[in-house]
Amino acid sequence: MIREASVQDIEEILSIYNDAIINTTAVYDYSPHTIDERMDWYQKKVEGNYPVLVYEKEGQVVGYATFGPFRDWDAYKYTVEHSVYIRNESNGKGIGALLLKEIITIATEREYKMMVAGIDASNEVSIHLHEKLGFQHTGTIHNAAYKFNRWLDLAFYELELPGPVHLSGK
Repeated sequence: MIREASVQDIEEILSIYNDAIINTTAVYDYSPHTIDERMDWYQKKVEGNYPVLVYEKEGQVVGYATFGPFRDWDAYKYTVEHSVYIRNESNGKGIGALLLKEIITIATEREYKMMVAGIDASNEVSIHLHEKLGFQHTGTIHNAAYKFNRWLDLAFYELELPGPVHLSGK
């Protein structure tokens, strides 16, 4: 079941995120985040009217997805960057695809023009999923990060959405 996350889900979201930090190259960070940091993250999402969705199975959050600003300048207001994380034991069951499709739908309804994904270039599963859903590779920053005693390449993918009916801005 996909639903909007609530404050009660933050501990499970944090657990999924911290596992990604500690055990994968999906997050280019070294130290697990605290519950206070994740609560602040959630509050900013809510205040910014950005979705935080969870996939719940048998009463447990096994994945989550969100999007937020790509860059902090006004002219980027029609572009969002998304994140999808799945609990390790639930990978490969289509949950990531369902969550990603749902946030694409929300971004489309909210009239965003572009959705961006930053993916570790060695994450073939995520790259395949994004390509399957229409994302196109736009470039790679080589040696963008250093983790697990090796240099990591960050691949960027984009999905063009219909965008706003009426544009605002200069």
